[in-house]
Amino acid sequence: MAPSVADLPPSTASHDTQSIKASLKTEPSYPFYYPYLDANEKFPPTEIFEFTDVGARADPAKPHLLGPNTTTRDVSPYIGTEISGVQISQLSPAGLDELALYAAERKVLVFRDQDFKDLAPQRQIEIARHFGPIQKHPTSGNVKDYPEFHVVYRDAEHDRFQEYLGDDRANRTSWHSDVSYEKQTPGTTFFFILDQPDGAGGDTLFLSQVEAYNRLSPEFKKRLEGLRAVHSAVAQAEHSRRRGGPVRREPVETEHPVVRVHPVTGEKALYVNQGFTRRIVGFKAEESEYLLRFLYDHIAKGADFQIRATYKPGTVVVWDNRVTAHSATVDFDKVVRRHAVRLTPQAEVPIPG
Repeated sequence: MAPSVADLPPSTASHDTQSIKASLKTEPSYPFYYPYLDANEKFPPTEIFEFTDVGARADPAKPHLLGPNTTTRDVSPYIGTEISGVQISQLSPAGLDELALYAAERKVLVFRDQDFKDLAPQRQIEIARHFGPIQKHPTSGNVKDYPEFHVVYRDAEHDRFQEYLGDDRANRTSWHSDVSYEKQTPGTTFFFILDQPDGAGGDTLFLSQVEAYNRLSPEFKKRLEGLRAVHSAVAQAEHSRRRGGPVRREPVETEHPVVRVHPVTGEKALYVNQGFTRRIVGFKAEESEYLLRFLYDHIAKGADFQIRATYKPGTVVVWDNRVTAHSATVDFDKVVRRHAVRLTPQAEVPIPG
């Protein structure tokens, strides 16, 4: 299955900022973050680096994050907490460590009324880099001179989801974990909204891969032990090439464990997704397809371990990509702009469960 809308570049019919602006009657609220696509932009291959999760040194009580003025509301017992009364931009290094731990425990954190979008881009990058080196996306729109930003942009002229998946799908939900083909996959991830449809629409679905794993029988869990799956960037790169878009790094295919362990919480989580997982290593084609289809179906039907993150002006969502999957919901009028930015720190080489 194709990668999610969140991992694909805007239409490359025109890479010119002015042509994008001209496609709409009103200006985006944050034109600095227009998607920039340069087919000549190239990055070196990703190198393995030493990684230690900052959540491992956090105070479990989280006094720097969850102070007396902070309020929280769990969205689900298994995943998701809304937080207000604290500014991410004002957190100390100890507070950011606690943020990493809390994101690992609750999987998804929805922060309200943040000033994050109004910070200088250097400061936004500095905060995200506290959690690890930031992945520079090989094909998506980024920001000129700031390749750390992954830009999500959709309007009347730029409908990436339709372009990639076509019109022959009855259901456009596309569960994935971001860029899971990387050798060191993302950990604590930031996503902040710049323009969002008024009223309903444009939310993000999230699910707990930990709870998805926990629901399996002990015998089935044993069968998954030791299995590895191939995660591929090839389809994403080929799609960008066909449209004249960038392929800043040659696509990689990487083997990861089907079940991985979080280095701080010790929880086991499924680590397969429709967007990038291609096959089970050592299985024949029919066997691999059968097992992956079961796991994808199990994940997709797990409404009791899924949540819907809603956006308002000032919303920042922080999630742990190692133990979650998510999907965009393209349920709003195409003439409405949706503009957001992701910062994607990379974490450890996945630890087998």
